[in-house]
Amino acid sequence: MAFELPKLPYAYTALEPYYDAQTLEIHYSKHHNTYTVNFNKAVDAAGLDGKTAEEILTSLDSVPADKKTALVNHGGGFWNHSFLWESLAPNAGGEAKGNLGSAIKAKWGSFAAFQEVFSAKAVGHFGSGWAWLVVNQKGELEVVDTHDQICPLTLGWKPLMVIDVWEHAYYLKFKNVRPDWVKSWWNIVNWDKAEERFNAISG
Repeated sequence: MAFELPKLPYAYTALEPYYDAQTLEIHYSKHHNTYTVNFNKAVDAAGLDGKTAEEILTSLDSVPADKKTALVNHGGGFWNHSFLWESLAPNAGGEAKGNLGSAIKAKWGSFAAFQEVFSAKAVGHFGSGWAWLVVNQKGELEVVDTHDQICPLTLGWKPLMVIDVWEHAYYLKFKNVRPDWVKSWWNIVNWDKAEERFNAISG
């Protein structure tokens, strides 16, 4: 069964003024849609029909070398963006609460200290990519970045939240000032979803 562009969980205008409707519409309906179309082509070419995106992205070492790059790029683009939309929400932001909030404070000392670390990772990422809060292979919280469309699942990380720092994610509104995009993004972080993911991983 072919992969489909997932339904956006809110209207294009819902994240205003922090994420402008024009950028969101282009990001979702053009960029994400293109990754979806090309991922299906790559899956067909590799003979992987019937597998989930997660199964494909966590077993890339078993894929022939001449098929792997397309799956990494388009599969990562499909999965990362699907994860991104659920990681954002209107009337969101603020601080993480619950078990995740406690774990963040235990790891970094305070939520503000975590924000500094995460923002620095996102702003300092060279070129196109993503910054993530993940549970790493040791079961610990970690702030990491990935280049281009590398999916954190491929690296053995279990992601909780993410920011897209490809220029197409913010350039129409924020131009070349990535720090302003990162600052704005904190207002639309879906901490409820991140908490749900954290609890599912933690058992």
